[in-house]
Amino acid sequence: MARTGERRGLFLTLEGIDGCGKTTQAALLAEALESAGCDVVRLREPGGTAISEKIRGLLLDPANAEMCPECELLLYEASRAQLVRQVISPALERGAIVVCDRFFDSTLAYQEAARGLSSKVVRAANGLGSCGVTPDCTVVLDLDPALALARATVGGADRLEAEGMAFQARVRGGYLRLVGEEPDRVRLVDASGSPDEVYAALLGALADILPTSLSAGVEPHGCA
Repeated sequence: MARTGERRGLFLTLEGIDGCGKTTQAALLAEALESAGCDVVRLREPGGTAISEKIRGLLLDPANAEMCPECELLLYEASRAQLVRQVISPALERGAIVVCDRFFDSTLAYQEAARGLSSKVVRAANGLGSCGVTPDCTVVLDLDPALALARATVGGADRLEAEGMAFQARVRGGYLRLVGEEPDRVRLVDASGSPDEVYAALLGALADILPTSLSAGVEPHGCA
C-alpha cells in the first residue's frame, strides 16, 4: 500500500462489535511485533491520551444515557483528533507500527449504521477527527452478536453495550458493509474460534502487510 515518506510507519486497526475479542488480539499482535524487534505503539479508541481518556469516560458512562447521537459523534471525533495529533502521527513519522483497538471505522459502524446519522455528516466528521490519517489495514473480527454481547457484559454493561442486541446487530451490519466497500483495506476474520485460532487468522489477513509469518520467527515489515 502507498505510504507518504520513506520513514512512515504502519497503521493497523482492529474493529468489531463489543465482545468480539479485539483487545485480546491487539495485545497478541503487539506483543509478537515487539518480540520481533519492532517499535510498536499500542492504543485504544476512545482513549490513548489524558484528554481522550476523559472523553472516553463521558462516552461509556451508563449515567449519560441521555446523550444524543450528534453529541456522541462529536465526542468521539474530539478524542480521535487528540490521539492522532499527540500520538499516532508522531509514531508513524518516526517509523513505528501503530496497533489501534478501533479507529474511524467504528464511527461508521456505530454512529452511521447503528445510530442512523447521515453518512455525509459522519464521513465529514471522520475526516476532521482523523486529521486525514487512514489505517493501512483494518481487520474486522466478526462474531455472532448474541455471543459477543454475552461476553462483553459479563461484568456489567457500558452505555453502548446497554443498547442491546438489535443495536449490536446493526453495528455488525455496518462493519460487513465496510468490508464490501473497501476490500483492499478492510479484511474480515471469523472470531468464533479460540484466541489462538483467531490470531492465526488475523496474521493471515495481514499477510500482505506483514509478508513473513510472525509465528515463523521472521521479522515483519518495519522491524530491525
